[in-house]
Parts: sequence; structure tokens; C-alpha cells
Amino acid sequence: MNENIEEQKKGKYVLIREEEDNELGGLFYKPLPFFGFGIGWFSFLVGFFFPFAWYLATFLYLTSYYRRDPRERSGLAASAIAALIFTVALVITVLVLVFSAR
Repeated sequence: MNENIEEQKKGKYVLIREEEDNELGGLFYKPLPFFGFGIGWFSFLVGFFFPFAWYLATFLYLTSYYRRDPRERSGLAASAIAALIFTVALVITVLVLVFSAR
């Protein structure tokens, strides 16, 4: 253990586990769902074809789904921002079409 502290002070990486320890008990050893993208990034990509996926991811973001796995937070936030931009663009488009018809 003393060797690890000395190596850490020198700026070297320190092995946390022993090599013979094959137990994968950590939360982040489990891969993310949807081909490793996670729900947020998968929803972000699918949202370009089906914008409802952005709203689903926004709902998950607002209900703090990312507390289960913090790696999901960035993808869910990106989907929420995309949903906001899509909604604003949709409202502007509808307003322009309504007022230009008069």
C-alpha cells in the first residue's frame, strides 16, 4: 500500500484492484443500453426522424432518470435542447403559415 502512495505522489497511475480479482461489481461496468449509446443519445439520434423521441427523453431528464446512471445525463440534456429548438421552430413555422394566409 505504501508503494501505491509513493507512486501516486510521483504522478503515476495506481492500480486499484488486484489482477486476480475478476469480480465486476461496479455500477459502471455494465454497458449502456441501445448499443452503448444510452437512452439519451439514442433518443437524440432517433429524434431527427421521429421528434417524439426528443420529448420522451426530455420527460426522462426532467424526472431525474439520470440519477440511476449519471452517464445518461448528457444525452438526455442534448435531447431536451433539441426538443426545445424543434418546438420553437415549429411554433414559428405555424405562426408564419397562419399569418401569411390572411
